[in-house]
Amino acid sequence: QVRLLESGGGSVQAGGSLKLSCAASGYIFSSRGMGWYRQAPGKERELVSSISSGSSTSYVDSVKGRFTISRDNSKNTLYLQMNSLKTEDTAVYTCAADLRNWGVFLNPNYWGRGTQVTVSS
Repeated sequence: QVRLLESGGGSVQAGGSLKLSCAASGYIFSSRGMGWYRQAPGKERELVSSISSGSSTSYVDSVKGRFTISRDNSKNTLYLQMNSLKTEDTAVYTCAADLRNWGVFLNPNYWGRGTQVTVSS
């Protein structure tokens, strides 16, 4: 059974930092692409960042230079380091796994339950 469990969310003032974690189980983590999504109230879900099995990364323009995605295959864990947080980063952040394609993150089919990130001014 595939399971994805996020942690590390919380409340922080603008300019602060948070590090999100996603503990994965039920599949061979090291062979699959992973990603982070977010959804703010009244807005559509968007892909924030993704990482391949070979650790190639991508980011949405709004977080480039501030967020860093990484993975620790020995711990079956995905991370999102979030620095210089802005109020517009406030959202529920969800990790996702692509088990449809080998290594790349193209079409995710498993999601975690999400963790709330709130950034205040």
